[in-house]
Amino acid sequence: QVHLVESGGGLVQAGGSLRLSCAASERTFFGNVLGWFRQGPGKEREFVAAINWSSSNTYYADSVKGRFTISRDNAKNTVYLQMNSLKPEDTAVYYCAAQLATYRTPTYSSQYDYWGQGTQVTVSS
Repeated sequence: QVHLVESGGGLVQAGGSLRLSCAASERTFFGNVLGWFRQGPGKEREFVAAINWSSSNTYYADSVKGRFTISRDNAKNTVYLQMNSLKPEDTAVYYCAAQLATYRTPTYSSQYDYWGQGTQVTVSS
């Protein structure tokens, strides 16, 4: 049973932009915090961004602040990650994830219950 499906990854030159999308089932999406994580080659999975149900709270890793923007469209059960000014170090598989519980700081992968299959983002120098 598929809950989260990412799309929008690809190859882009440094300084370019990409927008990732994550379509979620209603059960996975409704009322939940949604987040983006990434895992680069030879690296641990790391937090990128998260957003709560009402979009009143957003959270970002320091490495992407000012360059990435997370948003969600509750009518479409979709969360987005707009990535601008991309750098080669942003190269990774990007994963969408959903929480069932509520945490004050939703930045840990262990807090998330559902995960997508990931989409590859490659930034060339």
